[in-house]
Amino acid sequence: MRNSEPRVPVLILRLGLGAFLLLFGIDKLVAPHTTAAVFAHYYGLGEVSAALVYAAGLAEIALALAMLVGLWRTLSYGLGLLVHTVSTLATYRELLAPFGGNHLYLAALPVLAAFVALFLLRRDDTLMSLDARRAGGAR
Repeated sequence: MRNSEPRVPVLILRLGLGAFLLLFGIDKLVAPHTTAAVFAHYYGLGEVSAALVYAAGLAEIALALAMLVGLWRTLSYGLGLLVHTVSTLATYRELLAPFGGNHLYLAALPVLAAFVALFLLRRDDTLMSLDARRAGGAR
């Protein structure tokens, strides 16, 4: 009989998505000029200060770390989903014309699906989760 307990798959999902956000947060600190250009092009923010880019990077890193350790699951997974949803919607033109030079934008769609799945499964995310440990539910 197959074990249907989702603890390990949800842990893998959490770690993968947390690492995904962590890398994008670090990228904002390492290459702030690229992020400023992205903010201007996709979000219409014009010229963005380095301080704002660094703040966004640090916030994304903090969010990623909360996700990686399973802390404040509803809030952190929900914010991760929101951040990725906004960034995916900002690239709608590329998603509507995915072939040729824009095909890499399609990768945002399965990542978005993974964020939705993690959010929906957040109560089952008890393996190596600080929230579950604090609640006494870590198994």
